[in-house]
Amino acid sequence: MLKVFLSFLIFFTFAFATEEAKFVQTEYKKPFRVVYELFLDHPEKLRPALGWISNVIFVLTHPPYNFNLEDIDIVVVSHGRELEVFAKEHKDKYQDIVERLESLSQYGVKFKLCRIALTQLYGYSEKDLYPFVETVPSAITEIAYWQQMGYSLLIPMVFEIRR
Repeated sequence: MLKVFLSFLIFFTFAFATEEAKFVQTEYKKPFRVVYELFLDHPEKLRPALGWISNVIFVLTHPPYNFNLEDIDIVVVSHGRELEVFAKEHKDKYQDIVERLESLSQYGVKFKLCRIALTQLYGYSEKDLYPFVETVPSAITEIAYWQQMGYSLLIPMVFEIRR
């Protein structure tokens, strides 16, 4: 009896086994709301972190979803070393990143910078920043606010790959 049961079990295991992964088309709902927290340890890491934002916009605005930009609400709250990228005085050093930030803002992405970090750690004020950003009193309270408003929190992890 045990042999029959084991044979039966082995038969069904192989009968329903697949040779590859299965693609699942998740049904994303409108409106799609995300708040990104940026707290990076180096300004250059902003470049790959922006890929997280671009990815959401790309996936949702293309088939099969075809969301309008009005259906996607993205807020980025920044309070780490990446803040220096937002200062006009570093335009030449981070020109490609600034162009990407500005492009994302034209897609409706809102960039909110922690005023505490800007003023106390970097000595910047609003006049030092690009017009596509806003300052907020505190990154931490801002992130909590957007979560209370129903936004999903995403925190880009950018690792250095060393070989």
